[in-house]
Amino acid sequence: MNDSFDFDRVIDRHNTGSLKWDRYKGKDVIPLWVADMDFQAPRPILEALHERVEHGVFGYGLPPEELVQTVVERMAQQYNWAIKPSWIVWMPGVVSALNVVCRACGEDGDEVLTFTPIYPPFLSAPPQSRKSIKTVPLAREAGRYVMDYDRFESEIGDRSRLLILCSPHNPVGRRFDRRELERIAEICLRRNLIICSDEIHCDLVLDSGRHMPTASLSPEVSARTITLMAPSKTFNVPGLSCSFAIIEDADLRAKFNKAQHGIVPGVNVLGYTACLAAYRDCEPWRLALLDYLRGNEQLLYKTVNEEIPGLSMDHVEATYLAWIDVRPLGLPNPGRFFEHAGVGLSDGKHFEGEGFVRLNFGCPRATLLAGLERMKRAVTGK
Repeated sequence: MNDSFDFDRVIDRHNTGSLKWDRYKGKDVIPLWVADMDFQAPRPILEALHERVEHGVFGYGLPPEELVQTVVERMAQQYNWAIKPSWIVWMPGVVSALNVVCRACGEDGDEVLTFTPIYPPFLSAPPQSRKSIKTVPLAREAGRYVMDYDRFESEIGDRSRLLILCSPHNPVGRRFDRRELERIAEICLRRNLIICSDEIHCDLVLDSGRHMPTASLSPEVSARTITLMAPSKTFNVPGLSCSFAIIEDADLRAKFNKAQHGIVPGVNVLGYTACLAAYRDCEPWRLALLDYLRGNEQLLYKTVNEEIPGLSMDHVEATYLAWIDVRPLGLPNPGRFFEHAGVGLSDGKHFEGEGFVRLNFGCPRATLLAGLERMKRAVTGK
């Protein structure tokens, strides 16, 4: 790791209007739940924001031309994916984009499919958009989660219109490889489904592989895919609300834009500023972050699997989120159990994963160690 980036520094986030920390205001609870890291954003982002604030005028914003070109170049350099500027639709967040996609694809009462356990907005977006949600549980194969292709295809009905895919997957931490994506895309093409691929964690690959955008598989797949990305998770700027959809097909893009018109606000000027600085100037920081997260993941994996009886987890291939199996403990409410022990985790029931908890290890190692010590004490009594 580059020693000039101090990820060990503990920053006090109490009383800063933090969703993550204020959830436990006045309580001795270490929050390791929502996907929001405890690291300061990279210095180039801070400097760019200071410069923009000094300008002093905060009118309605447009994406800077340099930002659009930077995104195009980034897709080519990082993923060997050639996109055009006209394919990019700017959004204030991926969650709002998920809801827009569900509104844009199909008619009222049509079906949306997704694989579970899954990030909760995947489950709420379809019914909020007058669609029905059909969930397909991930399978276990060779000690890891995989997509159940046969089950998925068997669930596709006459009114199925859309698959919302999380790649890399939150919460199980899978980085789907080309073979897996090709199999699921082939089914979607054959059965006439649109694919919405949420790839917000694409820059957070921890294993030795590389992320592959679903739309980059082939021109045929690209024509039926809406890709969602953002700098928010990677560079820890979710509060600045800047994301984007990449939609090649003009008709699909028009439906997406129509579905959001008059409802979804534009991206704020500071969000654009942070996004440009992140993608243009912060690659050394990102690589150092990945090294640090790998160290945290290795510590977490060893502690959970070897030192806390009844808990187990897979290696995290991507994201900074661990999916921990606590079913052997027989807890009626795992989230509350660990919260009473002083650790705030996400309860798996909200992901359609009863008996699991999700832990965010995007934090200084001292914070992670303190949280793990409390979890261990809660389970072992010592």
